[in-house]
Amino acid sequence: MKSIIVTIATVAATATALLAAPTASYAQSSHSTLTRAQVRQELLDLESVGYEPIAGDGDNYPGDIVAAQERLAAKRLAERKSAEAAYGSNGAASTDSGAPAVAVVKP
Repeated sequence: MKSIIVTIATVAATATALLAAPTASYAQSSHSTLTRAQVRQELLDLESVGYEPIAGDGDNYPGDIVAAQERLAAKRLAERKSAEAAYGSNGAASTDSGAPAVAVVKP
């Protein structure tokens, strides 16, 4: 009886390990991978709001990148609001459509 339980436990453990192996091999992959161009653009955007990666100040590293990301998010939000506000006119509705049509009479 004990040997059957040990065998079942061994088979269950082996099956679990075999089923988990493909999942573990993909642990490093991400669903949202960035291209090199996207990373470079993000770095340029961060530099546009004052982030200096070359400064090399290791004491402030997490703080300065987080602050730059917050400034960048605020800048993007302001640009988006500005673009939304500048799109079209919000004046009164109008039905003007141009001059009245003139019939062309051929002689």
